[in-house]
Order: sequence, then structure tokens, then C-alpha cells
Amino acid sequence: MKRLIGIYCIISIATLLASCAQKSQPAITPKTQLSTIGNGWAENSINATVFRKNSVVSSDNYQFVAYYDSSAHVVLARRKHGSNNWTMKQTRYTGNIRDAHNVISIMVDGDGYLHMSWDHHNNPLHYCRSLQAEGLELGEMMPMVGEDEQVVSYPEFYAMADGGLLFAYRDGGSGNGNLVLNRYDQHTQTWSRLQTNLIDGEGQRNAYWQMHVDQHGTIHASWVWRETPDVHSNNDMCYACSKDGGQNWEKSTGEKYELPIRKATAEVVKKIPQGSNLINQTSMTADEDSNPYIATYYKEAGDSCTQFHVIYLHEGQWKSSTATSRTLDFELGGVGSRSIPISRPQLVILKNGNSKQLALVYRDEEVENNIVLATSSLSNKLNWTSQLISPHPVDRWEPSYDSELLKKQNKLHLYFQRVAQGQAETTISLPPQPVGILEVGL
Repeated sequence: MKRLIGIYCIISIATLLASCAQKSQPAITPKTQLSTIGNGWAENSINATVFRKNSVVSSDNYQFVAYYDSSAHVVLARRKHGSNNWTMKQTRYTGNIRDAHNVISIMVDGDGYLHMSWDHHNNPLHYCRSLQAEGLELGEMMPMVGEDEQVVSYPEFYAMADGGLLFAYRDGGSGNGNLVLNRYDQHTQTWSRLQTNLIDGEGQRNAYWQMHVDQHGTIHASWVWRETPDVHSNNDMCYACSKDGGQNWEKSTGEKYELPIRKATAEVVKKIPQGSNLINQTSMTADEDSNPYIATYYKEAGDSCTQFHVIYLHEGQWKSSTATSRTLDFELGGVGSRSIPISRPQLVILKNGNSKQLALVYRDEEVENNIVLATSSLSNKLNWTSQLISPHPVDRWEPSYDSELLKKQNKLHLYFQRVAQGQAETTISLPPQPVGILEVGL
């Protein structure tokens, strides 16, 4: 692959077209640009997993990025919107970079303060925030509410319309955990407990969720159940939403949930049995009418290959669309982080002129581990077309993006870094790799 030099790089169209032609794969878009920042740890996928909420995020004036360097320190970087000049700061905080679960999540509140949670896999909460609005200097670690913060995994921030934040995490382990929600008040600068146990694994399973807060403030949650620590036991896609900021929850039909939600009471929107290569922790979005769209991958009964699917609500009915026609299959199973030929997907809605499109972003070994952007117009029946958008292969990268820039400016900016990943918590020898922001145009 042609070497790309400089801070801004235009994709080598000829090279990627040649690669696509050999495999009869998607066409290429020439509108993608890469802005490089620094070098990040790359011997596993800790910097580039799909469940980083967020790896990159924007305030009114700046875009922020967080990643681990090779010394295990958290590095923060920022640039002004419209600029390509990054300011970097190696913080005092470190993480267990040999466990790909222990990601960094950042978010900016309505006053511009940066919040960060990092280094979690069934261990006590690590949380701090910036000392100044839009600043890179972080304060001391602190608790949020001080309860149920000893066995934390998968920290996720979501920005709310009132300037406050939502914080979700798993309390407990794989196969026996519960979903906790906290709420940050911008005016008092304090956290409170919203839900101690929104989705209850009953000591027998846990929910691996994905969330989205839409333009009306509705919180959408979908999840698969896992019965054991083995990913092979993932099953069923379920759904719930809250229209009052997370206090009360209901099904897509409007039927109220009695909390906590349990397996017997959950709305199953797609029945998917164990052993279907169903992946956990993907993504979802919602249209202007608050109809949810859920991205995932699994193998349908009778199919020869695992495909990406979008499960969505249209006129009160749940539907499913197959977004790919892949031919390279694999067997999904085992405990811990997995080295998988495809990434978990991100799903967003982009404005393109007067129309709106679903955009599915993923990485696939079938196209030499390049990044694919699959799009479809919003309609009853989804019809997908695909493009390659990466300047070079990214090995075991998974997509994460700047959710706030997408909301405010309709710009899709992806965290970009080549990373490796071994089976379970093993590492692969790979020197630190350039970290950047891949700016995706349509």
C-alpha cells in the first residue's frame, strides 16, 4: 500500500481500487482525510475498540482525543475546530494496557469540562475531570456516588440536552453483571444514581448493551444476553427506551417495564439463538421520529457466512436488513478479548443534501483489513452500497467516533490507528502506531 506522508493525507485511490478489483469489492470514495496526532500503544486493541464512548469528542471550540501511549499513560490531545494543530499532554494517569477491556472514555459537559473514566475490567471506578473548561489538565480521581463502584467495567458517557451527562457501566462480571446508570448535573457539578440495576442478570447472565440518546432526549438501549463468560453464549437482541431521562423505561410498544428488566420481561426484537456468532457491544442510532436502528453481526440459520445486520423499527414493526454479502467466515467463541476477522460496527445517520442515510462502519479481513463504509437511504427496505475509506489496513481496529461533532455539524470523524489483538488478553508484537482522526466525507 502506498505510504502516506504528512499530517493531512488523501487516500490513494488507485491503490485501493486495485485492491478492490482483485476481490470484486466496494468502490472507493476520494473524500476521506487523515489528521495524525502522535503514537499510541498498538500491541492489542485497547485504543481502538468499538465500546469506547468516546475516544474522540468535541466541545464548542475544540476536538479532544484520548489514547494510551507505550508507557501505559493516558495521553490527551486537542485541536481547535478547523485547525490541524494538535496540542498533546501525557497525563499522570496510567492503565493496564495489556487488557483490551481497559479502555479510556471521555465526554465534555455543557460547560466544556472534560470528564474521563479509564482502566476498568471488574475493578474500582477510575474517574476524574478537567480543572478548567476545555482544558487538558485533569484533577484528582474521585468517586461518582460512592456505591456500587468496586467492580466496574465498560464505562460510557452520553451527553444530555441540558448540559448534563449520563454514565453507564457494568457492575459485576461477564455472565453475572448488572447495568448501572448515573446522572451528572451541570449546575451542581455532582453525580447521582439514576438506576442501580436497570437490566438484571439475576446472577445467571449479563446484558451487553449499546445506547443512544436521540435529538428528542429519548434514551434508547438494546442488548444481547450472555449466559456464561464465553462469547459463544450470546443470544437474542432486546430493546428498551426512556422518555424521561432514564427514570422510567418502556418497550417499543409503549408498555412500561417493571424495573429491573429481566430476561423474562425483556422485549426481544430479534430472536437469535446461542452459537450464532452473535457479537456483543455494537452500536445503535435513531431517526428524527425516534425509531431505533441497531447494528450487529451474526449468522442466520442455514447461512454459510456471518453477515452484518441492521435491526430497526418501522411503523411499529421490527425488521432486519442484511447489509453485507461476506464470504469469509469464522467461529466466534471463547473468553476474554478475541481476535476476529471483522470488527464490531458503528451505525450513524448522516445528512447528505436533502436526504438522510444510514452509515455502517466496520473493518473486514475480506478487504485486507481496510475500513468499509456501507450506506443506505432511510426507508422501509434498506438497500446498501459500500465504499472503502481507509488510507491503509488497520489490522484489528474497531470504529469509534466523535458523537458530538456528528450531532452539531453532521461530520463523521473516526478514531484511526492500526492495532493488533491476540486471543484472550495476549498481545502481538507491534511498535507504537500513529494515532489520528479519519474525517469521512460523502
